[in-house]
Amino acid sequence: MGAAAEKNNIVNAMSVDVEDYFQVSAFEDHIKRSDWNELPCRVSANMERVLELFADKNVHATFFVLGWIAERYPEIVRNIVAAGHELASHGYDHRRVTQLDRKKFTDDVTRTKKLLEDLSGTGVSGYRAPSYSINGSNLWALDALLETGHKYSSSIYPIKHDLYGMPEAPRFPFHHNGGGLVEIPVSTVQVFARQLPCGGGGYFRLAPYWLSKLAIQRVNESERQSTIFYFHPWEIDPDQPRQQVSAKARFRHYVNLRRMQGKLAALLSDFSWNRVDSVYREYLN
Repeated sequence: MGAAAEKNNIVNAMSVDVEDYFQVSAFEDHIKRSDWNELPCRVSANMERVLELFADKNVHATFFVLGWIAERYPEIVRNIVAAGHELASHGYDHRRVTQLDRKKFTDDVTRTKKLLEDLSGTGVSGYRAPSYSINGSNLWALDALLETGHKYSSSIYPIKHDLYGMPEAPRFPFHHNGGGLVEIPVSTVQVFARQLPCGGGGYFRLAPYWLSKLAIQRVNESERQSTIFYFHPWEIDPDQPRQQVSAKARFRHYVNLRRMQGKLAALLSDFSWNRVDSVYREYLN
């Protein structure tokens, strides 16, 4: 355990969104789902590296797995569970909730939950929407998740962003409609009147490590709250096939891939981490 964790005595939640490089929302206008089976998959090798990194740092995490991935690579699901990590749902094929009506969403999460449970032999209680696509316009999705047997969601990002975000949402876990399903928003840090992201993804790759470390320390020490952090297996794969996409999408996806694994290793050492269902047990009970 690193000095930061020893100092603040707060355990944070580590999470991984298990999807391949061609499945990200930024590429959906350039890569058709019908072409996914024809593209070289790199998720198995990347997941081996992620699991090795966690084992080396003695960290347990939550893996939000796409049903599409689980169906084709069931060993990924079994390896996650065998290593003592939490298995959770990322939906079937990375369709954003904003693209679905309630029935299609319910069918999607029901299908994925059953698939993951059948493959793993364990219950699945958590869900994360692709691209954090639950916001003020579709909070019915949280009701649907409760109805389908989920206990929590980590699908809201309380920031303003051009692709996602719900800046008016609470920054820390809350019960939707005062009871039932727990929403665990991705972490932000309050700087004056603005909420800035400190929960991972492209922001973590782009910013210098010391800034991310300082932000998490501030949430831990000043607010006495756990943070929830996320990344994707493709983010530690700088040699993945390059796609012909817009300059903005290219920058967001490829920035600092070669530095990501080293930064993750430092993060895992500098703070204390555990599974989402362990860190937020008091809310889920």
